[in-house]
Amino acid sequence: MRDVAVVGFAQRQMEEFDGSPTCVELLVPLFAECYEQTGWSRKDIGFWCSGSSDYLAGRSFSFVSAVDAIGVIPPVNESHVEMDAAWALYEAWLKIQTGEVDTALVYGFGKASAGVLRRTLALQLDPYTVTPLWPDTVSLAGLQARTGIDAGLWDERAMAEVAQRSLTDAEKNEYAIRKGGSSVEELLARPMYADPLRKHDCAPVTDGAAAIVLAAGDRAREAVDRPAWITGFSHYVDPISVGTRDLTRAPSAQRAGEAVDLSGVEVAELHAPFSHQELVLRRELGLADDVRVNPSGGALTGNPMFTGGLIRLGEAARQVWDGSASTVLGHATSGPALQQNLVCVMGAEGRDN
Repeated sequence: MRDVAVVGFAQRQMEEFDGSPTCVELLVPLFAECYEQTGWSRKDIGFWCSGSSDYLAGRSFSFVSAVDAIGVIPPVNESHVEMDAAWALYEAWLKIQTGEVDTALVYGFGKASAGVLRRTLALQLDPYTVTPLWPDTVSLAGLQARTGIDAGLWDERAMAEVAQRSLTDAEKNEYAIRKGGSSVEELLARPMYADPLRKHDCAPVTDGAAAIVLAAGDRAREAVDRPAWITGFSHYVDPISVGTRDLTRAPSAQRAGEAVDLSGVEVAELHAPFSHQELVLRRELGLADDVRVNPSGGALTGNPMFTGGLIRLGEAARQVWDGSASTVLGHATSGPALQQNLVCVMGAEGRDN
């Protein structure tokens, strides 16, 4: 296996586009920021991979127009996944492992405010038995939260504690669109949104984009003083039918965690769009009590669709770059109620260091 590291990361999050920019206009400055961080140019990128959704954009092959942000003359080596760009990062990591390229730039983008997100995401459910019922994502998450409460696995106070910590930590994150600490009691006094969820228990509808740069071996060492070396990468998926799953569990997260070495993890950026899902993920991944979770504020403070997971990996890598941690975990989820889960462990030391 080749040593591969995260060496660049840029993001932008907003409540909604103001009629502009287009996805291309949004991505171009992010790519420029990544070039500046690494000292590279477009010619130094061996592979490009993106994550987005035609359903979210409302038109076929929407990712093709975004390729204009790269500049396609001369042609580039490019691919795309129709899901969160964290999975595009996995594809890029595999591409580097083949030895075909030494560098890659991964990006994701989504304009959730263009439609009714809760309804749009019903299209990721079983198309024969569930989607025709149009159960929205918040309602499904409410069922999951209620199931855990009734089973005695967590309560509304535990959920509020997650939200309170996230909102407080987000005050230091310039990209968060929801921030501001409140007491747990004040959060519990707020009205229900989808019982037992309150609005602060749900990730806000967010537009945005992000980009991450990967590099192997010496190319990574040339780009940044302290690369975030990827030491473990895995993802698994649970059944698409929510009726066949124990919603208080996320077996795919547990299996992904078991496939990598989580010992020594100091910081974990968990992609939990709902407060109770952080509690599920902590349990399934077996994270110790002293592991700091979501110092960026996490998805509860900003969650661009098809980019939120990639941002969690970038935020985790940032902890390694600035010396805040030596071993970190980045996590991404996709699908209803934590159906799909990806984990990426990064550290300050690669195998050849």
